[in-house]
Amino acid sequence: MHVPSPLPLSKRQPTGRTTNEEVRQQNLASVLQLVHVDGPQSRSAIGTATGLNRSTVTGLVTELTELGLAVETSTAPTGRVGRPSLGVAADDAVAALSVRAEPDAVTVSLVGLAGTVHSRVRHDLAGAPSPRRFAQITSSLVDGMRADIDRHYRLVGAGVAIPGLVDEAGTVLVAPPLRWKREHIASRLSSALGMPVAAANDASVGAMAEARFGMGRGIENMLYMAGSTTGIGGGLIFDGTLLRGTSGFAGELGHAVVNPGGTKCTCGRRGCLEAELNPHRVLDLLGRRNLDEDELDIELGVVRNPAVIAEVARQVDVLSIALTNFVNAFAPEVVVLSGYLGVLLATSRERLSNAVRVEPVGADGRSVRLERAHMRSHLMQIAPAELAFAPLLADPAARAPRRAGH
Repeated sequence: MHVPSPLPLSKRQPTGRTTNEEVRQQNLASVLQLVHVDGPQSRSAIGTATGLNRSTVTGLVTELTELGLAVETSTAPTGRVGRPSLGVAADDAVAALSVRAEPDAVTVSLVGLAGTVHSRVRHDLAGAPSPRRFAQITSSLVDGMRADIDRHYRLVGAGVAIPGLVDEAGTVLVAPPLRWKREHIASRLSSALGMPVAAANDASVGAMAEARFGMGRGIENMLYMAGSTTGIGGGLIFDGTLLRGTSGFAGELGHAVVNPGGTKCTCGRRGCLEAELNPHRVLDLLGRRNLDEDELDIELGVVRNPAVIAEVARQVDVLSIALTNFVNAFAPEVVVLSGYLGVLLATSRERLSNAVRVEPVGADGRSVRLERAHMRSHLMQIAPAELAFAPLLADPAARAPRRAGH
């Protein structure tokens, strides 16, 4: 069983542990990551997945339970006929804040370690917020959740998804949709919330979450592409690991040029993928200001307007060119399309599937699956929380949040 590494792990520093202590820390992390990613497990299933013997698994589960990170469940699937085994699950009372910054909204979700979205609040905006305003809005939204959090949950921190280039320190180099440049957003929000905050590019975060919990489960090499009104981003999973590139800036697929001399992009060039392929053009023709992914699915499923049909066809052709280029460059096993790109896949699966199956060089010896993101709108509710959970998943004993009174 493949358990993806936490996203992203901070660079490990020497801890002064003995070898046995380090091995135990790694084993604790393996068990916690397993139940976090795959859900409740029997002790025998944990042993099979980790290669640990029964007594070691029992000891690790006991320690995770005492740390308040795991709970026993009444049942767990064993794959055998008979009485179910006592299961082990991540404790959903351990939680993180999942924050998404967009030009028209700030959204905060409270996500449990077992993957439950306990609550979600959204603040709509007339225009892109400044970094200071973003921190103020987020802090205000969290303040409204404080009573419930203090009563029922133990927070480990917050993760923020940003539509732009974000380095490993949580600094936004540039986020054109938000009009942010060289903004230390993680440290700013950490000061406002009074807790650890990690920030990353929204598409990269979405890629790792889809690899762990969605269509990329068990896939070692995956290309993920997400589209929205703010642009197009991507994430590359190579050998089970998110490709970060220099300073974490890999995956800016939206700025691949597909039509030289075409529409001017926010980056200053012409014909970038995200300039040529944008839901605004379709929404304008539909006479709609904004539709979520599911609503747009329905609209395009019944539309009879020739102008809308022609524009969708044009954008599908643009996407097919991009997919052919990316498959040639990265040779993934699976291409996962999310958001608006998933909508286009639903309208024209055959055309896009042919692009990744027939047109790439060496296609006869290559099998590439094209899939729509499994988690849909739920994806970006839980994905940023993975940033906050990463230190805990890497070192459970050192990072476990204290229970009240401890």
